[in-house]
Amino acid sequence: MVLISGKIRKLLTDAGLASAEDWQAAKERGGNLLENLLSSGVVTSAKLLEALGRDSGLAPVDIARISPDPSALEKLPVETCLERLILPLSINADVLTLAVSDPFDVLLQDDLRRRTDCQIQQVLSSPTDLKAAIDRAYNAGSRQVEDLLEEVSGVADLEVTDSKAQEEVDITAAGGGDDAPAVKLINLILVRALQAKASDIHIEPLDRGLAVRFRVDGKLSVVMSPPKALLNALSSRLKILAQLDIAERNTPQDGKFQIRYEGRHIDFRLSLLPVVGGEKAVIRILDAGSMSMALEGMGYEDVALRHIEEAIKAPYGMLLITGPTGSGKSTTLYSCVQRVATPDINVTTVEDPVEYRMNGINQVPVNPKRGLTFAGALRSILRQDPDVVLVGEIRDKETADIAIKAALTGHLVLSTLHTNDAASTVTRLVDMGIDPFMVASSLLCIGAQRLGRRLCPNCRVPVDVPGKNLLDMGFTSDEIDADNQLFRADLEGCPRCNGGYKGRFPILETLFFEESLRRMVIEGSSVHDLKRRAIEQGMLSLRRVALMNAMRGTTSLEEVLRVTMADE
Repeated sequence: MVLISGKIRKLLTDAGLASAEDWQAAKERGGNLLENLLSSGVVTSAKLLEALGRDSGLAPVDIARISPDPSALEKLPVETCLERLILPLSINADVLTLAVSDPFDVLLQDDLRRRTDCQIQQVLSSPTDLKAAIDRAYNAGSRQVEDLLEEVSGVADLEVTDSKAQEEVDITAAGGGDDAPAVKLINLILVRALQAKASDIHIEPLDRGLAVRFRVDGKLSVVMSPPKALLNALSSRLKILAQLDIAERNTPQDGKFQIRYEGRHIDFRLSLLPVVGGEKAVIRILDAGSMSMALEGMGYEDVALRHIEEAIKAPYGMLLITGPTGSGKSTTLYSCVQRVATPDINVTTVEDPVEYRMNGINQVPVNPKRGLTFAGALRSILRQDPDVVLVGEIRDKETADIAIKAALTGHLVLSTLHTNDAASTVTRLVDMGIDPFMVASSLLCIGAQRLGRRLCPNCRVPVDVPGKNLLDMGFTSDEIDADNQLFRADLEGCPRCNGGYKGRFPILETLFFEESLRRMVIEGSSVHDLKRRAIEQGMLSLRRVALMNAMRGTTSLEEVLRVTMADE
Protein backbone atom coordinates (compact mmCIF):
# COMPACT_ATOMS: atom_id res chain seq x y z
CA MET A 1 0.00 0.00 0.00
CA VAL A 2 1.30 3.43 -0.91
CA LEU A 3 0.97 5.80 2.04
CA ILE A 4 -0.05 9.45 1.76
CA SER A 5 0.62 12.21 4.24
CA GLY A 6 -2.04 12.82 6.88
CA LYS A 7 -2.31 16.41 5.74
CA ILE A 8 -3.86 15.37 2.41
CA ARG A 9 -6.44 13.23 4.19
CA LYS A 10 -7.38 16.06 6.56
CA LEU A 11 -7.42 18.58 3.71
CA LEU A 12 -9.84 16.56 1.57
CA THR A 13 -12.01 15.63 4.55
CA ASP A 14 -12.29 19.22 5.78
CA ALA A 15 -13.14 20.37 2.25
CA GLY A 16 -15.96 17.84 2.11
CA LEU A 17 -14.42 16.02 -0.84
CA ALA A 18 -14.01 12.66 0.93
CA SER A 19 -15.72 11.19 4.01
CA ALA A 20 -14.32 8.79 6.58
CA GLU A 21 -16.24 6.02 4.85
CA ASP A 22 -14.66 6.95 1.50
CA TRP A 23 -11.19 6.74 3.02
CA GLN A 24 -11.94 3.37 4.59
CA ALA A 25 -13.20 1.97 1.28
CA ALA A 26 -10.11 3.28 -0.51
CA LYS A 27 -7.87 1.68 2.13
CA GLU A 28 -9.59 -1.72 1.77
CA ARG A 29 -8.91 -1.72 -1.99
CA GLY A 30 -5.14 -1.46 -1.38
CA GLY A 31 -2.63 0.54 -3.38
CA ASN A 32 -2.59 4.34 -3.66
CA LEU A 33 -5.46 5.88 -1.67
CA LEU A 34 -5.74 8.97 -3.85
CA GLU A 35 -5.78 6.85 -6.99
CA ASN A 36 -8.58 4.75 -5.49
CA LEU A 37 -10.61 7.85 -4.65
CA LEU A 38 -10.19 9.10 -8.20
CA SER A 39 -11.03 5.79 -9.88
CA SER A 40 -14.19 5.36 -7.76
CA GLY A 41 -15.38 8.85 -8.67
CA VAL A 42 -15.40 10.13 -5.08
CA VAL A 43 -13.21 13.06 -6.14
CA THR A 44 -12.19 14.38 -9.57
CA SER A 45 -8.64 15.22 -10.65
CA ALA A 46 -9.58 18.88 -11.08
CA LYS A 47 -11.01 19.16 -7.55
CA LEU A 48 -8.05 17.28 -6.07
CA LEU A 49 -5.45 19.48 -7.76
CA GLU A 50 -7.40 22.62 -6.88
CA ALA A 51 -7.42 21.71 -3.19
CA LEU A 52 -3.78 20.60 -3.08
CA GLY A 53 -2.57 23.58 -5.09
CA ARG A 54 -4.45 26.07 -2.93
CA ASP A 55 -2.96 24.71 0.30
CA SER A 56 0.58 23.92 -0.91
CA GLY A 57 1.08 26.90 -3.21
CA LEU A 58 2.28 24.60 -6.00
CA ALA A 59 1.16 24.94 -9.61
CA PRO A 60 -0.69 21.99 -11.17
CA VAL A 61 0.54 20.91 -14.62
CA ASP A 62 -1.01 19.02 -17.51
CA ILE A 63 1.60 16.29 -17.47
CA ALA A 64 0.19 14.58 -20.55
CA ARG A 65 1.54 17.48 -22.64
CA ILE A 66 5.04 17.43 -21.13
CA SER A 67 7.96 15.44 -22.56
CA PRO A 68 10.40 14.76 -19.69
CA ASP A 69 14.07 15.54 -20.26
CA PRO A 70 16.03 12.23 -20.63
CA SER A 71 18.82 13.61 -18.42
CA ALA A 72 16.25 14.25 -15.69
CA LEU A 73 14.83 10.72 -16.01
CA GLU A 74 18.32 9.33 -15.42
CA LYS A 75 18.26 10.78 -11.89
CA LEU A 76 15.68 8.29 -10.59
CA PRO A 77 14.84 4.67 -11.46
CA VAL A 78 11.39 3.83 -12.72
CA GLU A 79 10.77 1.65 -9.63
CA THR A 80 11.08 4.66 -7.31
CA CYS A 81 8.84 6.76 -9.52
CA LEU A 82 6.11 4.13 -9.56
CA GLU A 83 6.40 3.47 -5.83
CA ARG A 84 6.16 7.15 -4.84
CA LEU A 85 4.19 8.39 -7.89
CA ILE A 86 6.70 11.04 -8.86
CA LEU A 87 8.25 11.92 -12.23
CA PRO A 88 11.40 13.96 -13.03
CA LEU A 89 10.54 16.52 -15.70
CA SER A 90 13.64 18.66 -16.22
CA ILE A 91 17.02 19.49 -14.72
CA ASN A 92 18.73 22.86 -14.77
CA ALA A 93 22.15 23.03 -13.09
CA ASP A 94 21.44 21.43 -9.68
CA VAL A 95 17.66 22.01 -9.64
CA LEU A 96 15.50 18.99 -10.46
CA THR A 97 11.87 19.74 -11.34
CA LEU A 98 9.63 16.93 -10.16
CA ALA A 99 5.93 16.20 -10.66
CA VAL A 100 4.43 14.86 -7.42
CA SER A 101 1.01 13.75 -6.22
CA ASP A 102 1.74 14.41 -2.53
CA PRO A 103 3.33 17.86 -2.01
CA PHE A 104 3.39 17.47 1.80
CA ASP A 105 5.76 14.48 2.03
CA VAL A 106 8.79 16.22 3.60
CA LEU A 107 10.68 12.97 4.15
CA LEU A 108 10.41 12.16 0.46
CA GLN A 109 11.90 15.55 -0.47
CA ASP A 110 14.85 15.03 1.89
CA ASP A 111 15.44 11.53 0.53
CA LEU A 112 15.39 12.76 -3.08
CA ARG A 113 17.84 15.56 -2.32
CA ARG A 114 20.32 13.00 -1.03
CA ARG A 115 19.77 10.52 -3.87
CA THR A 116 19.92 13.02 -6.74
CA ASP A 117 22.32 15.56 -5.21
CA CYS A 118 19.91 18.23 -6.47
CA GLN A 119 17.58 20.81 -5.07
CA ILE A 120 13.98 19.71 -5.61
CA GLN A 121 11.39 21.93 -7.28
CA GLN A 122 7.90 20.45 -7.21
CA VAL A 123 4.84 20.77 -9.43
CA LEU A 124 1.49 19.05 -8.96
CA SER A 125 -0.16 16.24 -10.89
CA SER A 126 -2.81 13.67 -10.11
CA PRO A 127 -1.84 10.05 -9.30
CA THR A 128 -3.61 8.58 -12.35
CA ASP A 129 -2.02 11.08 -14.73
CA LEU A 130 1.39 10.50 -13.14
CA LYS A 131 1.13 6.74 -13.50
CA ALA A 132 0.39 7.04 -17.20
CA ALA A 133 3.17 9.61 -17.68
CA ILE A 134 5.74 7.37 -15.92
CA ASP A 135 4.83 4.51 -18.23
CA ARG A 136 5.18 6.73 -21.30
CA ALA A 137 8.48 8.25 -20.18
CA TYR A 138 10.38 5.15 -19.09
CA ASN A 139 9.03 2.79 -21.73
CA ALA A 140 9.41 5.19 -24.65
CA GLY A 141 12.68 3.56 -25.67
CA SER A 142 11.16 0.10 -25.95
CA ARG A 143 8.20 1.34 -27.94
CA GLN A 144 10.49 3.40 -30.12
CA VAL A 145 12.52 0.32 -31.04
CA GLU A 146 9.36 -1.60 -31.87
CA ASP A 147 8.28 1.23 -34.15
CA LEU A 148 11.74 1.47 -35.70
CA LEU A 149 11.94 -2.24 -36.41
CA GLU A 150 8.70 -1.99 -38.37
CA GLU A 151 10.48 0.50 -40.67
CA VAL A 152 13.50 -1.70 -41.33
CA SER A 153 11.72 -3.73 -44.00
CA GLY A 154 12.48 -0.86 -46.38
CA VAL A 155 16.25 -1.37 -46.18
CA ALA A 156 16.54 -4.88 -47.53
CA ASP A 157 18.99 -3.74 -50.24
CA LEU A 158 21.65 -3.02 -47.60
CA GLU A 159 24.49 -5.50 -48.08
CA VAL A 160 27.81 -6.07 -46.35
CA THR A 161 31.02 -7.08 -48.06
CA ASP A 162 32.94 -9.94 -46.50
CA SER A 163 36.54 -8.78 -46.74
CA LYS A 164 37.86 -12.35 -46.62
CA ALA A 165 35.53 -13.99 -49.13
CA GLN A 166 35.17 -10.80 -51.21
CA GLU A 167 31.52 -11.49 -51.82
CA GLU A 168 28.42 -9.55 -50.91
CA VAL A 169 25.71 -10.97 -48.68
CA ASP A 170 22.45 -9.59 -47.43
CA ILE A 171 23.25 -7.79 -44.17
CA THR A 172 20.03 -9.04 -42.60
CA ALA A 173 20.97 -12.67 -43.22
CA ALA A 174 23.99 -12.71 -40.92
CA GLY A 175 22.00 -12.69 -37.70
CA GLY A 176 19.07 -14.54 -36.32
CA GLY A 177 17.32 -15.76 -33.21
CA ASP A 178 17.65 -13.42 -30.27
CA ASP A 179 20.01 -11.14 -32.18
CA ALA A 180 17.54 -10.43 -34.99
CA PRO A 181 16.25 -7.15 -33.45
CA ALA A 182 19.85 -5.94 -33.09
CA VAL A 183 20.62 -6.88 -36.69
CA LYS A 184 17.60 -4.94 -37.92
CA LEU A 185 18.31 -1.98 -35.66
CA ILE A 186 21.94 -1.71 -36.81
CA ASN A 187 20.66 -1.80 -40.41
CA LEU A 188 18.28 1.03 -39.67
CA ILE A 189 20.91 3.11 -37.84
CA LEU A 190 23.32 2.79 -40.79
CA VAL A 191 20.68 3.68 -43.36
CA ARG A 192 19.37 6.64 -41.38
CA ALA A 193 22.91 7.93 -40.95
CA LEU A 194 23.51 7.73 -44.70
CA GLN A 195 20.21 9.46 -45.42
CA ALA A 196 21.11 12.23 -42.94
CA LYS A 197 24.58 12.56 -44.52
CA ALA A 198 26.17 11.98 -41.11
CA SER A 199 29.94 11.68 -40.78
CA ASP A 200 29.91 9.68 -37.52
CA ILE A 201 27.57 7.46 -35.51
CA HIS A 202 27.86 7.23 -31.71
CA ILE A 203 26.18 4.40 -29.79
CA GLU A 204 26.79 4.97 -26.09
CA PRO A 205 25.45 3.53 -22.83
CA LEU A 206 23.73 5.81 -20.31
CA ASP A 207 22.70 4.98 -16.76
CA ARG A 208 19.28 3.74 -17.81
CA GLY A 209 19.33 3.45 -21.58
CA LEU A 210 21.29 4.01 -24.78
CA ALA A 211 21.86 7.07 -26.90
CA VAL A 212 22.34 6.88 -30.65
CA ARG A 213 23.79 10.14 -31.93
CA PHE A 214 24.67 11.29 -35.45
CA ARG A 215 27.26 13.94 -36.25
CA VAL A 216 25.79 16.00 -39.08
CA ASP A 217 27.64 19.08 -40.33
CA GLY A 218 29.98 18.78 -37.36
CA LYS A 219 27.22 18.78 -34.72
CA LEU A 220 26.13 15.77 -32.64
CA SER A 221 22.45 15.20 -31.92
CA VAL A 222 20.46 12.30 -30.42
CA VAL A 223 18.34 10.48 -33.00
CA MET A 224 17.03 7.53 -30.99
CA SER A 225 17.18 6.06 -27.47
CA PRO A 226 16.92 2.24 -27.52
CA PRO A 227 16.63 0.31 -24.24
CA LYS A 228 19.93 -0.60 -22.59
CA ALA A 229 19.08 -4.30 -22.81
CA LEU A 230 20.04 -4.14 -26.51
CA LEU A 231 23.58 -2.84 -25.87
CA ASN A 232 25.44 -6.17 -25.91
CA ALA A 233 23.51 -7.42 -28.94
CA LEU A 234 24.25 -4.20 -30.88
CA SER A 235 27.95 -4.38 -29.97
CA SER A 236 28.12 -8.03 -31.00
CA ARG A 237 26.47 -7.28 -34.33
CA LEU A 238 28.98 -4.53 -35.08
CA LYS A 239 31.85 -6.84 -34.11
CA ILE A 240 30.56 -9.51 -36.48
CA LEU A 241 30.45 -6.98 -39.32
CA ALA A 242 34.00 -5.82 -38.58
CA GLN A 243 35.26 -9.37 -37.87
CA LEU A 244 36.29 -8.58 -34.29
CA ASP A 245 36.26 -10.75 -31.15
CA ILE A 246 32.66 -10.71 -29.90
CA ALA A 247 33.68 -12.25 -26.55
CA GLU A 248 36.10 -9.41 -25.72
CA ARG A 249 34.37 -6.53 -23.94
CA ASN A 250 37.12 -5.17 -21.67
CA THR A 251 39.69 -3.86 -24.15
CA PRO A 252 39.37 -1.37 -27.02
CA GLN A 253 38.89 -2.83 -30.50
CA ASP A 254 39.11 -1.23 -33.93
CA GLY A 255 37.87 -2.61 -37.21
CA LYS A 256 36.21 -1.78 -40.50
CA PHE A 257 33.54 -3.07 -42.81
CA GLN A 258 32.00 -2.15 -46.13
CA ILE A 259 28.37 -2.15 -47.24
CA ARG A 260 26.73 -1.79 -50.59
CA TYR A 261 23.79 0.58 -50.50
CA GLU A 262 21.85 2.07 -53.42
CA GLY A 263 24.42 0.78 -55.89
CA ARG A 264 27.54 2.22 -54.24
CA HIS A 265 30.15 0.88 -51.84
CA ILE A 266 30.51 2.68 -48.51
CA ASP A 267 33.31 2.10 -45.99
CA PHE A 268 32.82 2.26 -42.23
CA ARG A 269 35.48 2.46 -39.51
CA LEU A 270 34.47 1.03 -36.15
CA SER A 271 35.98 1.89 -32.76
CA LEU A 272 34.80 0.13 -29.60
CA LEU A 273 35.82 1.45 -26.18
CA PRO A 274 34.93 0.03 -22.73
CA VAL A 275 33.24 2.76 -20.66
CA VAL A 276 31.20 2.85 -17.47
CA GLY A 277 28.00 1.00 -18.29
CA GLY A 278 29.28 -1.08 -21.22
CA GLU A 279 30.95 -0.51 -24.58
CA LYS A 280 30.70 2.68 -26.59
CA ALA A 281 30.82 2.33 -30.37
CA VAL A 282 31.81 5.09 -32.76
CA ILE A 283 31.40 4.47 -36.49
CA ARG A 284 33.06 6.80 -39.00
CA ILE A 285 31.28 6.87 -42.36
CA LEU A 286 33.58 7.11 -45.38
CA ASP A 287 31.23 7.63 -48.30
CA ALA A 288 33.39 8.74 -51.23
CA GLY A 289 30.40 8.54 -53.55
CA SER A 290 28.55 11.31 -51.69
CA MET A 291 31.11 14.04 -52.31
CA SER A 292 32.96 15.66 -55.15
CA MET A 293 36.67 14.86 -55.40
CA ALA A 294 37.37 17.51 -58.04
CA LEU A 295 39.51 20.37 -56.78
CA GLU A 296 37.41 22.89 -58.71
CA GLY A 297 34.26 21.72 -56.94
CA MET A 298 35.60 21.92 -53.40
CA GLY A 299 34.68 25.58 -52.92
CA TYR A 300 38.14 27.08 -52.35
CA GLU A 301 38.88 30.76 -52.91
CA ASP A 302 40.60 31.45 -56.25
CA VAL A 303 43.98 32.30 -54.68
CA ALA A 304 43.98 29.12 -52.57
CA LEU A 305 43.00 26.96 -55.54
CA ARG A 306 45.78 28.53 -57.63
CA HIS A 307 48.38 27.86 -54.90
CA ILE A 308 47.29 24.21 -54.54
CA GLU A 309 47.33 23.63 -58.30
CA GLU A 310 50.79 25.18 -58.69
CA ALA A 311 52.11 22.99 -55.88
CA ILE A 312 50.85 19.68 -57.31
CA LYS A 313 52.16 20.59 -60.77
CA ALA A 314 55.70 20.72 -59.39
CA PRO A 315 57.91 17.68 -60.15
CA TYR A 316 59.09 17.48 -56.54
CA GLY A 317 58.59 19.15 -53.19
CA MET A 318 56.05 18.95 -50.36
CA LEU A 319 52.44 20.09 -49.96
CA LEU A 320 51.16 20.04 -46.36
CA ILE A 321 47.53 20.44 -45.29
CA THR A 322 47.05 21.18 -41.58
CA GLY A 323 44.11 21.45 -39.24
CA PRO A 324 42.26 19.65 -36.44
CA THR A 325 40.62 16.25 -36.76
CA GLY A 326 37.53 16.39 -38.96
CA SER A 327 38.54 19.53 -40.87
CA GLY A 328 38.60 17.86 -44.30
CA LYS A 329 42.39 17.48 -44.68
CA SER A 330 42.22 13.97 -46.11
CA THR A 331 39.51 14.94 -48.60
CA THR A 332 41.67 17.81 -49.86
CA LEU A 333 44.67 15.52 -50.30
CA TYR A 334 42.59 12.87 -52.08
CA SER A 335 41.37 15.56 -54.45
CA CYS A 336 45.01 16.47 -55.17
CA VAL A 337 45.92 12.83 -55.74
CA GLN A 338 42.98 12.38 -58.09
CA ARG A 339 44.17 15.39 -60.09
CA VAL A 340 47.75 14.12 -60.55
CA ALA A 341 47.01 10.39 -60.90
CA THR A 342 47.45 9.38 -64.56
CA PRO A 343 48.60 6.11 -66.16
CA ASP A 344 52.14 7.48 -66.59
CA ILE A 345 52.46 8.46 -62.90
CA ASN A 346 53.14 6.04 -60.00
CA VAL A 347 51.15 7.22 -56.98
CA THR A 348 51.53 5.45 -53.63
CA THR A 349 49.89 6.31 -50.32
CA VAL A 350 50.59 5.23 -46.73
CA GLU A 351 47.58 5.77 -44.46
CA ASP A 352 46.23 4.87 -41.02
CA PRO A 353 43.75 3.62 -42.05
CA VAL A 354 43.03 3.81 -45.77
CA GLU A 355 39.95 6.06 -45.81
CA TYR A 356 38.85 6.03 -49.46
CA ARG A 357 39.81 3.39 -51.98
CA MET A 358 40.92 4.80 -55.32
CA ASN A 359 41.48 2.87 -58.54
CA GLY A 360 44.97 3.08 -60.01
CA ILE A 361 46.50 4.13 -56.67
CA ASN A 362 48.73 1.91 -54.51
CA GLN A 363 47.40 2.33 -50.98
CA VAL A 364 49.34 0.95 -48.01
CA PRO A 365 47.57 0.64 -44.61
CA VAL A 366 49.75 1.28 -41.57
CA ASN A 367 49.75 -1.59 -39.06
CA PRO A 368 51.87 -0.78 -35.97
CA LYS A 369 50.94 -4.11 -34.32
CA ARG A 370 52.81 -5.87 -37.12
CA GLY A 371 55.66 -3.42 -37.17
CA LEU A 372 54.49 -1.39 -40.19
CA THR A 373 54.73 2.26 -39.11
CA PHE A 374 54.50 5.42 -41.19
CA ALA A 375 58.28 5.72 -41.24
CA GLY A 376 58.84 2.04 -42.09
CA ALA A 377 56.21 2.02 -44.82
CA LEU A 378 57.59 5.26 -46.27
CA ARG A 379 61.09 3.80 -46.54
CA SER A 380 59.70 0.80 -48.44
CA ILE A 381 57.54 3.00 -50.68
CA LEU A 382 60.56 5.02 -51.76
CA ARG A 383 62.08 1.79 -53.12
CA GLN A 384 58.94 1.28 -55.24
CA ASP A 385 59.88 4.01 -57.75
CA PRO A 386 57.05 6.42 -56.84
CA ASP A 387 56.44 9.77 -58.49
CA VAL A 388 53.87 10.98 -55.95
CA VAL A 389 53.69 9.88 -52.29
CA LEU A 390 50.83 10.63 -49.94
CA VAL A 391 51.67 10.23 -46.24
CA GLY A 392 48.48 10.17 -44.19
CA GLU A 393 49.99 12.10 -41.28
CA ILE A 394 53.42 13.26 -40.11
CA ARG A 395 53.45 12.28 -36.46
CA ASP A 396 57.12 12.21 -35.49
CA LYS A 397 60.59 13.42 -36.45
CA GLU A 398 61.50 10.17 -38.21
CA THR A 399 58.52 10.34 -40.58
CA ALA A 400 59.04 14.08 -41.14
CA ASP A 401 62.73 13.56 -41.92
CA ILE A 402 62.08 10.80 -44.47
CA ALA A 403 59.23 12.73 -46.10
CA ILE A 404 61.29 15.92 -46.48
CA LYS A 405 64.27 14.04 -47.89
CA ALA A 406 61.93 12.34 -50.36
CA ALA A 407 60.60 15.77 -51.38
CA LEU A 408 64.16 16.94 -52.03
CA THR A 409 65.14 13.90 -54.10
CA GLY A 410 62.61 14.03 -56.91
CA HIS A 411 59.27 13.08 -55.33
CA LEU A 412 56.08 15.07 -54.86
CA VAL A 413 55.05 14.45 -51.24
CA LEU A 414 51.57 15.22 -49.88
CA SER A 415 50.82 14.97 -46.17
CA THR A 416 48.96 16.37 -43.17
CA LEU A 417 50.02 17.83 -39.83
CA HIS A 418 48.12 19.05 -36.76
CA THR A 419 48.81 22.78 -36.35
CA ASN A 420 46.63 25.85 -35.85
CA ASP A 421 47.52 27.72 -39.04
CA ALA A 422 49.83 27.61 -42.04
CA ALA A 423 52.66 29.75 -40.65
CA SER A 424 52.96 27.85 -37.37
CA THR A 425 53.55 24.63 -39.35
CA VAL A 426 57.06 25.86 -40.17
CA THR A 427 58.01 26.27 -36.51
CA ARG A 428 56.39 22.91 -35.71
CA LEU A 429 58.68 21.14 -38.19
CA VAL A 430 61.72 22.99 -36.83
CA ASP A 431 60.69 22.09 -33.26
CA MET A 432 60.49 18.44 -34.34
CA GLY A 433 64.21 18.64 -35.15
CA ILE A 434 64.16 19.31 -38.91
CA ASP A 435 66.86 21.71 -40.12
CA PRO A 436 65.33 25.09 -41.19
CA PHE A 437 67.22 24.91 -44.49
CA MET A 438 65.62 21.51 -45.24
CA VAL A 439 62.18 22.88 -44.33
CA ALA A 440 62.60 25.94 -46.56
CA SER A 441 63.98 23.93 -49.48
CA SER A 442 61.32 21.21 -49.49
CA LEU A 443 58.06 23.06 -48.88
CA LEU A 444 55.98 24.18 -51.85
CA CYS A 445 52.78 25.19 -50.06
CA ILE A 446 51.13 24.84 -46.66
CA GLY A 447 47.35 24.93 -46.40
CA ALA A 448 45.46 25.32 -43.13
CA GLN A 449 41.87 24.16 -43.32
CA ARG A 450 38.64 24.30 -41.35
CA LEU A 451 35.07 23.34 -42.21
CA GLY A 452 32.33 25.93 -41.70
CA ARG A 453 28.59 25.27 -41.68
CA ARG A 454 26.50 26.70 -44.50
CA LEU A 455 23.41 28.69 -43.62
CA CYS A 456 20.19 27.16 -44.85
CA PRO A 457 19.09 29.45 -47.73
CA ASN A 458 15.49 28.56 -47.02
CA CYS A 459 15.30 29.92 -43.44
CA ARG A 460 18.34 32.16 -42.83
CA VAL A 461 17.48 35.43 -41.09
CA PRO A 462 18.89 38.90 -42.05
CA VAL A 463 20.77 40.59 -39.23
CA ASP A 464 22.15 44.10 -38.65
CA VAL A 465 25.47 44.40 -36.76
CA PRO A 466 27.01 47.67 -35.53
CA GLY A 467 29.95 48.82 -37.63
CA LYS A 468 32.35 48.88 -34.67
CA ASN A 469 31.67 45.21 -33.98
CA LEU A 470 32.33 44.37 -37.63
CA LEU A 471 35.64 46.28 -37.52
CA ASP A 472 36.66 44.34 -34.41
CA MET A 473 35.96 41.08 -36.22
CA GLY A 474 38.17 41.99 -39.17
CA PHE A 475 35.93 43.68 -41.72
CA THR A 476 37.41 46.69 -43.52
CA SER A 477 35.74 50.12 -43.62
CA ASP A 478 35.06 49.68 -47.35
CA GLU A 479 33.30 46.36 -46.71
CA ILE A 480 31.13 47.94 -44.02
CA ASP A 481 30.30 50.91 -46.26
CA ALA A 482 29.35 48.51 -49.06
CA ASP A 483 26.40 47.49 -46.87
CA ASN A 484 26.67 43.76 -47.49
CA GLN A 485 23.67 41.93 -46.04
CA LEU A 486 24.65 39.55 -43.23
CA PHE A 487 22.57 36.63 -42.04
CA ARG A 488 22.22 34.41 -38.98
CA ALA A 489 20.80 30.93 -38.52
CA ASP A 490 17.19 30.41 -37.56
CA LEU A 491 17.64 28.31 -34.41
CA GLU A 492 14.34 26.55 -35.01
CA GLY A 493 15.49 25.57 -38.48
CA CYS A 494 13.15 24.20 -41.13
CA PRO A 495 12.37 20.79 -42.67
CA ARG A 496 15.27 21.24 -45.11
CA CYS A 497 18.06 21.87 -42.59
CA ASN A 498 19.62 21.02 -39.24
CA GLY A 499 19.08 23.90 -36.82
CA GLY A 500 19.47 26.62 -39.44
CA TYR A 501 22.49 25.10 -41.20
CA LYS A 502 22.75 22.70 -44.11
CA GLY A 503 26.06 21.29 -45.35
CA ARG A 504 29.60 22.56 -44.88
CA PHE A 505 32.20 24.41 -46.92
CA PRO A 506 36.03 24.53 -46.67
CA ILE A 507 37.86 27.50 -45.20
CA LEU A 508 41.42 27.27 -46.52
CA GLU A 509 44.39 29.58 -46.11
CA THR A 510 47.46 28.79 -48.25
CA LEU A 511 51.01 29.90 -47.56
CA PHE A 512 52.83 29.58 -50.90
CA PHE A 513 56.62 29.55 -50.70
CA GLU A 514 58.58 31.99 -52.83
CA GLU A 515 62.18 33.11 -52.37
CA SER A 516 61.64 35.75 -49.67
CA LEU A 517 59.62 33.35 -47.50
CA ARG A 518 62.25 30.61 -47.87
CA ARG A 519 64.92 33.09 -46.79
CA MET A 520 62.84 34.10 -43.73
CA VAL A 521 62.46 30.43 -42.70
CA ILE A 522 66.23 29.87 -42.93
CA GLU A 523 66.82 33.02 -40.86
CA GLY A 524 64.45 31.77 -38.17
CA SER A 525 61.76 34.44 -38.52
CA SER A 526 58.79 34.31 -36.15
CA VAL A 527 55.36 32.94 -37.02
CA HIS A 528 53.97 36.48 -36.91
CA ASP A 529 56.55 37.76 -39.43
CA LEU A 530 56.00 34.78 -41.75
CA LYS A 531 52.26 35.33 -41.67
CA ARG A 532 52.56 39.07 -42.26
CA ARG A 533 54.82 38.46 -45.28
CA ALA A 534 52.46 35.81 -46.70
CA ILE A 535 49.49 38.18 -46.41
CA GLU A 536 51.51 40.84 -48.25
CA GLN A 537 51.97 38.25 -51.02
CA GLY A 538 48.19 37.77 -51.23
CA MET A 539 47.47 34.99 -48.73
CA LEU A 540 43.92 35.02 -47.37
CA SER A 541 43.91 34.05 -43.70
CA LEU A 542 41.34 31.67 -42.21
CA ARG A 543 39.48 34.59 -40.65
CA ARG A 544 39.49 36.57 -43.92
CA VAL A 545 38.12 33.60 -45.94
CA ALA A 546 35.40 33.04 -43.34
CA LEU A 547 34.42 36.74 -43.37
CA MET A 548 34.21 36.70 -47.17
CA ASN A 549 31.76 33.82 -46.94
CA ALA A 550 29.73 35.68 -44.32
CA MET A 551 29.48 38.68 -46.69
CA ARG A 552 28.20 36.36 -49.42
CA GLY A 553 25.51 35.00 -47.08
CA THR A 554 27.10 31.55 -47.06
CA THR A 555 27.58 31.45 -43.29
CA SER A 556 26.91 33.44 -40.13
CA LEU A 557 29.19 35.62 -38.01
CA GLU A 558 28.68 33.16 -35.14
CA GLU A 559 30.12 30.41 -37.32
CA VAL A 560 33.03 32.66 -38.35
CA LEU A 561 33.95 33.17 -34.69
CA ARG A 562 33.52 29.48 -33.91
CA VAL A 563 35.87 28.11 -36.56
CA THR A 564 38.58 30.77 -36.86
CA MET A 565 41.14 32.03 -34.41
CA ALA A 566 40.35 35.24 -32.52
CA ASP A 567 43.85 36.70 -32.91
CA GLU A 568 43.82 36.67 -36.70
